[in-house]
Amino acid sequence: MASPARLTLDPAFRIAPVEPRLFGSFVEHMGRCVYTGLYEPGHPAADADGFRTDVLALTRELGVTLVRYPGGNFVSNYQWEDGVGPVEDRPSRLDLAWRSVESNRFGLGEFMTWAGKAGVEPMMALNLGTRGVTEALQLVEYANYPGGTRMSELRRAHGADKPYDIRLWCLGNELDGPWQLGHKTAAEYGRLAAETARALKRFDPGLSLVACGSSNSGMPTFAAWEAEVLEAVYDLVDHVSLHAYYDPSDGDVDSFLASASDMDHMIRSIAATADHVGAKLRSRKKIGLSFDEWNVWYQSRFKGESSLDWAEAPRLIEDTYDVTDAVVVGSLLIALLRNADRVKIACQAQLANVIAPIRTEPGGPAWRQTIFHPFALTARHAHGEVLRVEPEGPAISTARYGEAPAIWATATHDDATGEIALFVVNRDRRGPCRLDVELRAPVRPVEHLEIADGDPSAANTAAAPGRVTPRPGTGLRMNGRRAELTLHPVSWTLVRFAPASPQE
Repeated sequence: MASPARLTLDPAFRIAPVEPRLFGSFVEHMGRCVYTGLYEPGHPAADADGFRTDVLALTRELGVTLVRYPGGNFVSNYQWEDGVGPVEDRPSRLDLAWRSVESNRFGLGEFMTWAGKAGVEPMMALNLGTRGVTEALQLVEYANYPGGTRMSELRRAHGADKPYDIRLWCLGNELDGPWQLGHKTAAEYGRLAAETARALKRFDPGLSLVACGSSNSGMPTFAAWEAEVLEAVYDLVDHVSLHAYYDPSDGDVDSFLASASDMDHMIRSIAATADHVGAKLRSRKKIGLSFDEWNVWYQSRFKGESSLDWAEAPRLIEDTYDVTDAVVVGSLLIALLRNADRVKIACQAQLANVIAPIRTEPGGPAWRQTIFHPFALTARHAHGEVLRVEPEGPAISTARYGEAPAIWATATHDDATGEIALFVVNRDRRGPCRLDVELRAPVRPVEHLEIADGDPSAANTAAAPGRVTPRPGTGLRMNGRRAELTLHPVSWTLVRFAPASPQE
């Protein structure tokens, strides 16, 4: 066993409240995320609106609070008007982002009905790739104005008498990327985003707006893009977006396990860039970060959009996730919580089938992928305030990120219940690690769960949907206000502590 690690849990060491919006997801018209994922009329589990009730139940169990829609790359070629009104009158269109045929049977109204049933907040993306200010204003008027105008009366004629009142809007998607339809320079995008934001704020000053940040930290314009865009929009927007995907396909397992080091660095870099712009503009406003696309993605297996044949709802990027992937997803959630003072929104991409925690078969079952479990447990138990937790202990050597801590952790404290939840991963593949926890509050353990397996490549499938699940942990011992944990190699662990009675 490696030398022990140690950390301190003190309810006084607070970073920021846990934002419910950190547990967002993403639904894009891509592959089978919508069609045969969320929506499949005629499925044995479909309700009267055509929504798969098995997927709705899993969405609620996952703990999703917010869903970004309808893209993604898809939105930069999307005409939202195609997806409203009588379904039989809606046109089919070519989606140039994913070389698919879009039937438009599922659109804004269907999404809002689904969101209501799922109990999630909508986060709507605007097309600023091939469209502009006029179309954005028309969509917001359609969605949010009560009635008496052309667009609001059109919504009412389509069956939605009350406005949808969508409060959170993305000003485009990944427009720094040359793959994006309507790709722009920072100057071009900054001006368009500012014009759009100014118009939307005039319509409703209470709308919350997200400007496009870099598509990933490897972009040649990373941080420079944010600096130029934010100078144009700083007083008009509330957040800037971050996107990151981590690919295990190259065989560098240690670097993959340390992916949260990159996410953490990316967050800190963009926060510093935003603060620099704020200082330059002599503004006291703090721009929030919206990490509205993140996940594990076997991206190197994808041969690119040009390799796709035109099809409706094809099987696209349906990665099967294993135990190692689940541990990395758990560690990325830890990174988001550790930066809760700046990250106010986060969306795991995507919800169903496409690099997703939920998988389905047309006409068949739905099941939880391995990555479902750390998300669901974190969403369920991370409440109150995020605590500053700084583990000390052994490190692992990685080719991509240098020395990375073997133990990566965060914790939350709920003032209402007194509960402390500790979330921790052991990135070390070589063996178990002992973790000594100093507890600066009188507490007792009430739950100990872990995701680990003798075979880190174990995965869940339609034939074996329960192969990998959280199991009761072993190796937890208490000694007064100290806890000793044995963490299995390549593992994710949750320990919940409740207030101890005076006799304990």
